[in-house]
Amino acid sequence: MQASTTVFSQINHALFPAEFSRCVERFPTPRPTRGLTEYDQFLALCFGQLTYRESLRDIIVCLKAKPTLLYHLGFRGHLSRTNLAYANRHRNWRLFQAVAELLMRRAARLYQEDPSDPDLPKVAFALDSSIISLSLNLFPWGYYAHSKQAALKLHLMLSLQGNVPAWAAITEANFPDMKMLDYIPVAAGAYYVMDRGYLDFVRLFRLAQAHGFFVVRNKHHVKYRVTASRPVDKESGLRCDQTILLTSRWSAKSYPLPLRRVRVYDAENQVTLVLLTNQFDLPALVIAELYRKRWQVELFFKVRREVAPAIV
Repeated sequence: MQASTTVFSQINHALFPAEFSRCVERFPTPRPTRGLTEYDQFLALCFGQLTYRESLRDIIVCLKAKPTLLYHLGFRGHLSRTNLAYANRHRNWRLFQAVAELLMRRAARLYQEDPSDPDLPKVAFALDSSIISLSLNLFPWGYYAHSKQAALKLHLMLSLQGNVPAWAAITEANFPDMKMLDYIPVAAGAYYVMDRGYLDFVRLFRLAQAHGFFVVRNKHHVKYRVTASRPVDKESGLRCDQTILLTSRWSAKSYPLPLRRVRVYDAENQVTLVLLTNQFDLPALVIAELYRKRWQVELFFKVRREVAPAIV
């Protein structure tokens, strides 16, 4: 007799059956389910992700190693490699996108009342991407010339309040980061913190026109003219706080408004960072701290879960 709820069941308990059913109704299957429900498929894929299974066969063999526990893990249908492969091939992947969006919204609500730095904006996001390696034998369509293997790119917008994902997208590995600015949801008054891979003045101007604020690292080749300069406390690491206008023909046409240029020295890493933003009201030190918080999305990509035998 099962003495207590399994860890895997506790993890999936956060997703209410009624919520999952509403997602299924939005993306119905072309044929009635036979043996393996959408929820069973979801549980099997979650199990494979959490326990680092390497194939569908690996998932099924591992689950069937303890068949008496399947019911306690939440499975109700018939598990087989054929059933799981058929479901992955023919069912709508947007079902899992809807489930992910639902869970991300719930996670964000959990941190709404958490105390945060009063000097930093409450609504701020860090945007970055990471390459996901794939098997070239299994996914020849995903060939990535840079690494000479198959790969995908995960684009992630991380909320800096709680460090939880707020939006994500998957593209081919060679998709430029700056083009993702065409697709991210822009909220008026929100801050978007990005590395220099997102420095595209046409897209940044559209973001500013939507009343969003950005903080992006500058590139060395950008030409500009200083129109105003404000005093800074160099003991804090700040080197300059300027108002600039872009001067090259293309950049001036792409972004005709003034920009704020903040240069700060990072003593820990011994590097000087030059930041551009369309926010003129916050202190320069807060702008620098916002960019420092962008490191949270880097940590999010680097964190790797340890395989825990207690998962079952």
